[in-house]
Amino acid sequence: MTVFATLGATGRATAGILGTMGRVIAFTGQALMWTFRPPLHWRELLVQLVQIGWLSLPVVGLTALFTGGALALQIYAGSARFSAEFAVPSITAIGMVRELGPVLGGLMVAARVASSIAAEIGTMKVSEQIDALRTLAVEPMQYLTVPRLLAATLAMPVLVAVGDAIGILGGYAVGVSRLGFDGPTYLRNTLDFLEFWDVGSGMVKGAVFGFLVALSGCYFGMHSGRGAQGVGEATKSAVVLASILILTANYLLTEAFFSA
Repeated sequence: MTVFATLGATGRATAGILGTMGRVIAFTGQALMWTFRPPLHWRELLVQLVQIGWLSLPVVGLTALFTGGALALQIYAGSARFSAEFAVPSITAIGMVRELGPVLGGLMVAARVASSIAAEIGTMKVSEQIDALRTLAVEPMQYLTVPRLLAATLAMPVLVAVGDAIGILGGYAVGVSRLGFDGPTYLRNTLDFLEFWDVGSGMVKGAVFGFLVALSGCYFGMHSGRGAQGVGEATKSAVVLASILILTANYLLTEAFFSA
C-alpha cells in the first residue's frame, strides 16, 4: 500500500504541475492576443512603468552595487593564484553584464513586482472589481494584464542597463580602494574587453525576464482563491514561478547566445 500511495501521490503532483503549465501557456496566448488588439490603455501603462521601473531602481541598484564589489573581490582572490590579477576588471564587467546583472535584477524585480501584481489583481478579484470591469464592457485581460506585461518588458532592459553600470562601478570602487588598481587603467581594461553583444544579450534577457515576472503575477492574480488566504497563496506562487522561469530562461538564452 505504501508503494501504491507513493505512486498515487507522485502521479497527482505530476498531473497538477502539467495542468498548471497548460493553464499558464493558455493564459500567455490570451495575453499576447489581447496585446495586439486596440485599444491600449496608455494611462495604465504609464502608471505601471513607474511602479515596475522607476520604483524598482533602488533595490536593483543596491543589489548590483554590492554584487559588483563582491565579484571583484572573488575574482581577484581566484586570479591571484595564477598571477592573473590584471583580468579582474574585464571578468567583473563581463560577469555583470552577461549574467549577474540580468539574473539578480530579474530575481529582485520578481520578489517585488510579481508579488505586488498578484496581490493587487487577487484583491481586485476577491472584492469583485474584475467582475465590475466585465459589467462595464472592459476586458480585464486588456486592462490589467497587457499594460503590466508591456511595462515590465520595456522597463527591465533599462533596469538591467542601470544595474550593469552600477555593478561595474562597485567593482571599480573595490578595485581602486581595496585591491590597489589604478583608476584609469581599470576603466580602460573594462572598456577594452566589453563587446556590444555582451551588453545587448543582458538587455535581451532583461526583456524576457520582465515579461515572465509580469506574466506570473498576472496569472496567479487572475486565478487567486477567495479570501485573504487565497491572495496570500497567489502572491507566494507568483514569486516562486517567476524565479523558476527566470533561472530556466537564463540558461536557455545563455545556451542560445554563447554556446558556440
